[in-house]
Amino acid sequence: MLSQMIIIFGAALVLALAATPVARRLAVRADMMDRPSVRKAHLAPTPLLGGLAIYAAVIAALFLFGDRFYVHQVAGIFVGASLISFLGFWDDRITLPAWAKLLGQLVPVAILIFTGVQVALFRHYPILNIALTAIWVLFITNAVNFLDNMDGRSAGVAAVASAYFVLLAALSDQYLVGALAAAVMGACFGFLAYNFNPASIFMGDTGSLFLGFLLAAVGIKLRFPTNTPLVTWMIPPLVLGVPILDTTLVIISRLRRGRNPFTSPGKDHMSHRLVYRGATRREAVLMLYLLGNAFGMVAIFVSQATIWEGLFVAVIMLGASLGLIWWMERILADARRG
Repeated sequence: MLSQMIIIFGAALVLALAATPVARRLAVRADMMDRPSVRKAHLAPTPLLGGLAIYAAVIAALFLFGDRFYVHQVAGIFVGASLISFLGFWDDRITLPAWAKLLGQLVPVAILIFTGVQVALFRHYPILNIALTAIWVLFITNAVNFLDNMDGRSAGVAAVASAYFVLLAALSDQYLVGALAAAVMGACFGFLAYNFNPASIFMGDTGSLFLGFLLAAVGIKLRFPTNTPLVTWMIPPLVLGVPILDTTLVIISRLRRGRNPFTSPGKDHMSHRLVYRGATRREAVLMLYLLGNAFGMVAIFVSQATIWEGLFVAVIMLGASLGLIWWMERILADARRG
């Protein structure tokens, strides 16, 4: 099982390395460029079709090196991820309003639920599982999309999260989840060769929505039969702690300032605040990689924890997250006064 995960990772890595320059040329020819603006960090027009290379690398690696049983099992994930990637491509092309993007995301979410990829926390209340699945997938998909605001940030955080999903899947002998996460990890690392600061290409919504959707689905599929759901429910949120924390921070901060958190973009994400604090953009992104690793290591501990240990970790992580949000709000307030 582990050897096949390594093969899928390597294939996705090589494919992304090869496909990204092609996507960059296509973006220039099609004039799909992300142009500088007040709310953006880059200073020159940058090609946007990196997400197409990520999509192609993930899908091709899985179809070439994943067995037929695997492909059949995750057909719903493939279809949903393809639809949401196309939605992102359309948004990159013409800039859809927020409400249209949200409505468009409901179709891939419905496909996931219809094909049985859903949360299973409430044994006797399936409607609650369906509602929680929709909330989880929509939140994580858009949280990863929100992360894509600085060179290397979204791809790197997704690579770190998928690496921990691979490790957790290997520890619990789950080939399906591990293979999918390995493909995501390989594609992200391959794309990072061109996207890390200074980036020569961006993934755009084509890639960020695709990655968010896949990571949300992997979190749902991950199972821990040797431990209780009273503990293991928190593992996917921990692995995806960086996008969850960043989006929560932005929502709280913008609501406090009387702004719409979804239609009022700005330089108020965690990476921007670290730059306000004195970090370079590279340093800010690397700090978030380290934070993602910290979340991942806690998730591995929780996978083996007792109920009381899990409760203790939950309390500590909640307190630490609230403290970090408070500190980040102070940074923004100081930056505005300065």
